[in-house]
Amino acid sequence: MSGGVDSSVAAAWLLEQGWDVVGVTLHLWDYPDDGSVRGRCRAPEDQHDARRVADHLGIPHYTFDRRELFAREVVDPFVAAYLEGTTPSPCVACNRSVKMRELFALADRLGASKVATGHYARIVENDGRLELHRGRDASKDQSYFLHALRQEELGRVVFPLGEADKAQVREDALRRGLHGAQKGESQELCFVPTGRYDAFVQSRAPDRVRPGPILDDQGRVVGHHGGVHRFTVGQRKGIGIALGKPVFVVDIDPETSTVRLGEARELEHRGCRIEDVRFFDDVTFPVRAHVQVRYRQEPKPATLERTDGGIVIRFDEPMRAVVKGQVAVAYDGDRVLGGGRIVEAIA
Repeated sequence: MSGGVDSSVAAAWLLEQGWDVVGVTLHLWDYPDDGSVRGRCRAPEDQHDARRVADHLGIPHYTFDRRELFAREVVDPFVAAYLEGTTPSPCVACNRSVKMRELFALADRLGASKVATGHYARIVENDGRLELHRGRDASKDQSYFLHALRQEELGRVVFPLGEADKAQVREDALRRGLHGAQKGESQELCFVPTGRYDAFVQSRAPDRVRPGPILDDQGRVVGHHGGVHRFTVGQRKGIGIALGKPVFVVDIDPETSTVRLGEARELEHRGCRIEDVRFFDDVTFPVRAHVQVRYRQEPKPATLERTDGGIVIRFDEPMRAVVKGQVAVAYDGDRVLGGGRIVEAIA
């Protein structure tokens, strides 16, 4: 229970279905107590909100401190990735290495047979096997972040909101008078609520930031920057360089701390290679699928092949801004086949 409307309604619905429910909150991050930042993910006020909802529902509630784990598995790799010129997917890492892993372990300690969350995703049984599917509300679907769940984990997890849409959930929270029913949703990372990733990286690793040159598409120096962590491939705004035409960040070299600019056509890629992969064991390669390389993106048709260098994804048509560090997830219709971290974009 995060203290937000989704997990609160999920708990209420489970109670109505006859489950014996225990509320659990993971304390993952702290914010300054001077009022300058108000987060939306495991901030202290959210822990209090979760407790108030649990009291309202009449269920026990526990908070577990996992700040050290979160910093090690999510925050530190996030900082390192930007310093290495890549663009990480911290929410995927958090769900894979912190939230779900810890919740299963805590369920064992608490004697719980199932783990339920407020994610918008579905589990479908097909010929005796469990499959992870998109949530019915396409605008809120979170299956992308959960692609690494294994078959045995799907047998133990419950997504009460999988068939619902957000408007329905919000309306139900208001009807029940749940605390936080009108709480807004942050569009930023829980540990960088200001959205200033560059400032956050700078504050966490000031001794690892190196300035360098900005080159145009002819290799000429057209400016200088304060560190590659300020850029991501595909970026157009905030570059600080005016060349009289639209330009984008098309390459980042962390070894020389060089940022290269180019035209939009240089961001088109025919494929990519992924590592740290997790696919369901009934997936046979090569396989046809629809693949998305970012969370908010329409999936595109592609063929996935297993090679000596890992899984290679070849798109039917060029895909724009295939960025190293992001996660590519493959779907067969609404079903998640699996995914992995992009380590190379193929022109």
